[in-house]
Amino acid sequence: MAQLDPDVVHGHGSKGGLYARLPRLLTTSNKVIRAYTPHGGSFNYQPGSMLHKIYMKAESLLERATDLYLFESAFIQKSFETYVGDTTAIKRVVLNGISDAEFEPVTPNSDAADFFYVGELRSAKGIDTLIDAIAIARDRSGRRQTAVMVGSGPDQDALTEQARARGLAHDISFPGAMPAREAFRRGKILLVPSRAESLPYVVLEAAGAAVPMVSTNVGGIPEIFGPLANRLIPCNDAERLAQAMLDMHALTQEERLRQAMELRAFVQSRFHISSMADAVINGYRDAMRAKRALGQIMQTPLRAAL
Repeated sequence: MAQLDPDVVHGHGSKGGLYARLPRLLTTSNKVIRAYTPHGGSFNYQPGSMLHKIYMKAESLLERATDLYLFESAFIQKSFETYVGDTTAIKRVVLNGISDAEFEPVTPNSDAADFFYVGELRSAKGIDTLIDAIAIARDRSGRRQTAVMVGSGPDQDALTEQARARGLAHDISFPGAMPAREAFRRGKILLVPSRAESLPYVVLEAAGAAVPMVSTNVGGIPEIFGPLANRLIPCNDAERLAQAMLDMHALTQEERLRQAMELRAFVQSRFHISSMADAVINGYRDAMRAKRALGQIMQTPLRAAL
């Protein structure tokens, strides 16, 4: 940072937020704007658990070193206010956004699986519930339910073993990580079984690409669905997820596309990358104006380190 000499240091996620703000606690210099965007991370631990308490203590300590909070969802802002408390820093909700190219619809491959998942292979994503739901859907329908789990993560071996134990070794594949729009061609219906989220990009990208989707009602996902949030289902409920999967699969391709296009239209009206960029820059400028009002920095061109 001494070499870059930025006006703004913006940390994203828990680790990035620590790196961006910790130096403020170790120096008397206060000329640099310290901005922070939580991405879930420390806020996704079970409230009341020891890890959650530790992380919230760290967030409270680092609040003193923060000039600007740019929350990516109203959900994360509320979590901050509940578990960290009030702050003298500027607070804004800046919704994640996607580009024009990401609003181009994606058509599944001719050999696409019935269902697919895209994301990290770890507990918070609820993939164990998803595997149970696929087995339940198979038993209820009396037919194979094929699925592709795109991604990588610490629980991949355990999830592969769970699929084998449920008799799904030949019905569920784990091809590894790949670009989202490539992954969207691997299946007909995206499944988002998460237990915790902030404002997940995969849901935004899938909505923009008009991918039919079944998702849980957690974190900031209802903000993405907006007036269509009644489509969301509870997490940790394999029976309910299995029925939602079968119900979506029973729709005609035209009806699934109609529902997907409805969600795409709402996302396009609120989650564009240009709006996101403008809101971030305006947040930087407002934080700089607040510092200038206190006489802590002089008028200079804006230089940022992200």
